[in-house]
Parts: sequence; C-alpha cells; structure tokens
Amino acid sequence: MGTNQRLRSKQKVNTSGKQGQIRIIAGQWRGRKLPVKDLEGLRPTTDRVKETVFNWLAMDIRGTTCLDCFSGSGSLGLEALSRYATSAVLLERDKSAAKQLQTNLDTVKASNAKVICTDSMSYLAQTAQQKFDLVFVDPPFRKGLLEPCCQLLETNGWLKDNALIYLEREKELEQLTLPTNWGLIKDKAAGQVIYQIYQRQPK
Repeated sequence: MGTNQRLRSKQKVNTSGKQGQIRIIAGQWRGRKLPVKDLEGLRPTTDRVKETVFNWLAMDIRGTTCLDCFSGSGSLGLEALSRYATSAVLLERDKSAAKQLQTNLDTVKASNAKVICTDSMSYLAQTAQQKFDLVFVDPPFRKGLLEPCCQLLETNGWLKDNALIYLEREKELEQLTLPTNWGLIKDKAAGQVIYQIYQRQPK
C-alpha cells in the first residue's frame, strides 16, 4: 500500500500536505489511530477488507515473521504486529512515507519491526536474508508488479514452507501466473478490488 498504490490512473498529485489516519482494529493496540502521509496513491486497505483478512488469519498470526512488500501506510504490518506477530519488515520506497512508518512504530513502541526505505522489486531480487511466515503483497495497481513480485518471493527464498501470502489486486487482473506450489485458500471481492490468501507448499 505504498505510494502510487491501488489508485486510479487519472488521480491528480496531492500537494495539500494533509494527513490521514489508519486505525488498528484489534490486538494490543486496538483502537489506536495513527497518522498517514496524504501522498499521491497512498490508500490504506479499508477497515472492511482488513477486518475480513485478519479474521481469515486470526489463528495464524501470533508468533509469525511478517513481510509487508509495499507497506505505504503500514496498515497491514501494524495490524499483524498488534495481533502479536513476532516481527515485521516493512518495505516502502517513498522517503516521506517510510519516515512516517518509523514514527508510528516508535509511537506504539514496536521494537520488533523494521522499516526499509527501498524499491521492493530490487530488494526482493536479491537472495533472501530472512524467510517469512506471512507476506503481504499489495503493489500499485496497473503497474504489472504483482506477478513478478510473487515470482521473486518464491525464486529467491523469502518464504518458509507453508507460508501464507496475502494478495490485493485490481478486479480486471483476472489471469494470474503465480508459483505452481501456491494454493488459493481464501478469495473475496470488494468493489473493484480482489483480495486473496495463498499458501505455499514445499517443493
């Protein structure tokens, strides 16, 4: 959910400098509202979608290592941490958004999380430095990033056996070419957005 993410292509650049908010739904920081930079393309996953996703994941979050590939507002990574994920790595290319992410982590005293200001595709193109139990993949819409991101996660060893992978994509992207050992276990639509959970099977 980083900058230029999940946004209609004709949206104008926001120059207001205003801030929005995300809300933590459940867990140790339940009800906390945290500021989000109001940047072009930054649109956090809605509470409606987020609540459904984390209901799906309710029994699988505690004790997991998480990777948020296009973090943006940090809504997904922070929700996982609030629900007692062991740790999280948040990737975000925009410097301003990354700085706000770190500020929000400091606010809730999340010492078990790390923000990396980087291009996610370049970062994932290297051999994995760590393997993850739970990965959020919510790239910019209509940029052709989702499928190659998933291939990099698999090819370069970022996923543990039986890892769960959350995908969020535009509805018109119907035919996905994903690693053959990923099995779809949850699938739902909300307006023009499709969101899904896959599980990686060991090869």
